[in-house]
Amino acid sequence: MDSSKSILSRLFHLTPIDFRDESDEKYERCCQLVYNLCNGVSEKEAHDALSGLVCKNSQGHDDVNVGLLIIILIEPATAARFYRDLTYLTRDGLNLVIGHLNSIVTEKFHKLQDHSRSQVIWLIKELIRNTVNNVDNLCFHLLRQIAGGDLSQKNIWLTESLLDIFVENRVWIEKYNVLIATIVYTYLRLIADHLGQKYNVLRQKEVDFCILLLREKFSDCMMIGRDLVRLLLNVARIPEFEALWRDIYNNPSSLSPTFTGVAQLLAQRTSRRFLQCRLTPDMEKKIGFLTSQVKFGHQKRYQEWFQKQYLSTPESQTLRCDLIRFICGVIHPSNELLCSDIIPRWAVIGWLLTTCSSNVAASSAKLSLFFDWLFFDPEKDNIMNIEPAILVIYHSVKSHPIITATLLDFLCRIMPNFSLSLKAQVKQGIYTSLRQILLKRVLPSLSPLFEKLDNELQSLLKETFPEFCTSFGIKIDEPLKDSSDLLVKTNHLSLNNSEHTEHEAQFSEDEDDIPLADKLRNRDVKFRPIRENKVDNFGFAELLNDNIKKHFINLKEEKDCELRCEIIEKLLEAVLQGEFDQDLTSILGAGLAQILSDEFSRKIFPDEVDDESIEDSIGTPLFVMFRNLCQTPDDDPNRQPLLNILAEMSLHQCKLGYLLLYYLKASKAQENRMSTYKDYVHTQGSWAPVTRNMESKDLASSLLNDLKMCQEDDVRMFCYIIPDIYAQFQGIAVGNARLLNLIVSCIDPTQLQDLICLLIQKNIIMFKKESFLSVLNASLEWESFEQFCLWQLIAAQNIPIEYILPMLPKLEFTTHSEALISIALLLKQEKPSADLLKHIMSREVKPNDNFAVTVLTNWAKEHEEVLADLVSSHILKSGSSLKRKRQTNNKALAPTVDQTLAHLDQLRITCKQNAFFNSDSIQSALLQVQSSCSDTQKAKFSDLFALVEELEDMKSSKSGRMGGRGKPSGPKNMKSKPAILDSDTETDSTEDEETIKPKPRKKKRLLGFDSD
Repeated sequence: MDSSKSILSRLFHLTPIDFRDESDEKYERCCQLVYNLCNGVSEKEAHDALSGLVCKNSQGHDDVNVGLLIIILIEPATAARFYRDLTYLTRDGLNLVIGHLNSIVTEKFHKLQDHSRSQVIWLIKELIRNTVNNVDNLCFHLLRQIAGGDLSQKNIWLTESLLDIFVENRVWIEKYNVLIATIVYTYLRLIADHLGQKYNVLRQKEVDFCILLLREKFSDCMMIGRDLVRLLLNVARIPEFEALWRDIYNNPSSLSPTFTGVAQLLAQRTSRRFLQCRLTPDMEKKIGFLTSQVKFGHQKRYQEWFQKQYLSTPESQTLRCDLIRFICGVIHPSNELLCSDIIPRWAVIGWLLTTCSSNVAASSAKLSLFFDWLFFDPEKDNIMNIEPAILVIYHSVKSHPIITATLLDFLCRIMPNFSLSLKAQVKQGIYTSLRQILLKRVLPSLSPLFEKLDNELQSLLKETFPEFCTSFGIKIDEPLKDSSDLLVKTNHLSLNNSEHTEHEAQFSEDEDDIPLADKLRNRDVKFRPIRENKVDNFGFAELLNDNIKKHFINLKEEKDCELRCEIIEKLLEAVLQGEFDQDLTSILGAGLAQILSDEFSRKIFPDEVDDESIEDSIGTPLFVMFRNLCQTPDDDPNRQPLLNILAEMSLHQCKLGYLLLYYLKASKAQENRMSTYKDYVHTQGSWAPVTRNMESKDLASSLLNDLKMCQEDDVRMFCYIIPDIYAQFQGIAVGNARLLNLIVSCIDPTQLQDLICLLIQKNIIMFKKESFLSVLNASLEWESFEQFCLWQLIAAQNIPIEYILPMLPKLEFTTHSEALISIALLLKQEKPSADLLKHIMSREVKPNDNFAVTVLTNWAKEHEEVLADLVSSHILKSGSSLKRKRQTNNKALAPTVDQTLAHLDQLRITCKQNAFFNSDSIQSALLQVQSSCSDTQKAKFSDLFALVEELEDMKSSKSGRMGGRGKPSGPKNMKSKPAILDSDTETDSTEDEETIKPKPRKKKRLLGFDSD
């Protein structure tokens, strides 16, 4: 072993500017420690020295394990010897080693020396051969290191090395369905890179293995979702995949009994995990930095650097698809980021499109961009997946018209040509996407997209999208007064951000070998926000009578707010005095939506909240309409016409619903004021056939949709409304997981504090027993901060711990840490009980899962006697169930005796003092259950049983010494020896050698298994 050369330089390629972090220091220190113990001595002496250090303390164990790992990576010649030492010396099942290896592979694999990379592959083979836990995660991280669009020797070597491992260990990988799906997703994508003659052998191995997994494990591969179809399309011309496609279309059940056809896959959104796995961690880090830290207008040098490193070779054209899918499906900026001056996603995607240097790559990139559109379902898919495509089209209208034209042309032609059998579903998906774009106000109107195009494309658009090229009756576009009206939602530029205007929406395309860029190079590539020309759509006023028309014209032309409020009063009075029909309602609703459009774009909620500012915020014409509605009695015939007008307006201004909620909260008009909103929603539903609204309205969905829109537009207004929502809509709001997610995903600590105060004061209720577990289950998918906020609210409402217990055994320590932390803090305040102990003991004992032992340790210190009695009773019940299982073969009751003993064994290791196990009840119970355990169980928990035997020996010796001083030295009822209780246990107890039958007590005897 040559330890003279720098350890780190033998492990990593280091440059003069590389700095040593804490992990580097640790690797070097631990490796040098092992070198010092092993140099100049025999293998046996080295092993004894290492073993002594491991036994000394946990720090010594960790240092030796890490040191041995680094030596294995830097010294191939002696790797087998040190791996053998590692397996002998580890006390945690190599968990520590796997953790450090994961860290190296994820963060520093690109720096590893070639021999160290080879050693990583060798070590993985050994770990798989020894069935070490968590190696599947290590394989996942290594798969991520295979870069798409990279035919370098190192990348091909890693691709082939991992493939060989998977082929050799196919039985092992079949245990991990997520790993199977990741392997299929990775290698299907890589086959498209390996089409050259040079890679025939590798490609055939990839094809054979993918076909094998797809045919034998198709049900596992189905979890990939719609992107599995996209990747299979890329390789459809290969004969093996042609045959697979025939089975997918003609005989889908032959692949999996639950598989019904390609439409089933296309309807399933692809998980972020798979979209993420096709970018190396280094790529992901740089794209994440670009979209979260770089200001719009300053991105060009970062893009040039990224292109030089990853996109400069001809084969890297295929990587653009991976990047676009990742940006659309994984990078979902927060509202704060959307409103900042950080470069938006559409600008990055626009830059990637301009760097495509072949038609095939450009078509694949466009399909990747629009792929979520084809089968978009608002209930399953996310609006953020389809937003970048429409914004690229929108912002390229003036600065990059060729991009706008090619994307619109692609969208039109993909609809009939993607799949003849799925033509109707694709059309429905694209139409639904466009409707959602308008509904969520991603764009105020689609009309700017269809203008200034050549006649042929305009005709194609009108033929393909007639619903969006013409509107029913009156054409209503919401014109933007100023480009800044759109900036917050689409450009991600702050208002009045004049210093960046000369850099806006520039794609920063490189000027080298890019045909599309060549076409654009001579044009002005700087984006200037689109200023829509206001179209005078006021011709409908001619259809109104003179009195109403006069008020309409005055309302349109008047600028003073107070005068406009007076005019709207007169207008409503004139309308309600005349004859009222459906046509008039449509005209009035559409006209008012246009005239009052500024009401829906301005900031309404005041910066400083007090009674005066709130009252001022609702002193505008729109809120005058709301006030008239609230002041009109339910039985007044004029109430319904007002509701009809508002329902028509809501079709053109979707913010109207939450502004009505805000008015009802702010005005304090009446005690049961929210009934007005219920009438408004009911009118929307009954008005739907007349007003062309395709979705029937119910109160719950309308309320949640309005609140979601309010949360997206103005978080402070949303938090202001929420208490009244819980007070007035208890049946809908209380225990609603979707509403809770809306709240915790946007609130800040001050707003959380306000809600907690209301809960503590019992002014509102946010949870109920019936839906509580469903809320907790749903919250497991939320972000960490969101989950912690939820648990703060749960604690504030003082939810009984019994409501939470049923989900406790299902929680994973590594993936559900937020929930387990919060539950542990709640249990810390509780006194132990039999029910609590049963649920805690029902958790599976896993490495590094410290939840149960933490709670038990705390109780052992705070409530030692109570816990000892409960645990002893629990042990006896577990032993009783074990005996019943042995005698009657009935299903064992949960928790099992193995679980109980495993938790106690953990407690033994963690507890620094054995006072808890000194308890007579614990000793008696352990000794009794030991007599019923199998030999396997006795061996497995030998340390735990040995602890009780040691305590018995100490008591016996103490008793003997006392006998020497004249005290009786007999067994004294043998209190801690297992009793022979009845005829049922006689047979078992004869198996134990030299068992002494104790003299039974007269008044009290030990608990046994008499329940049988």
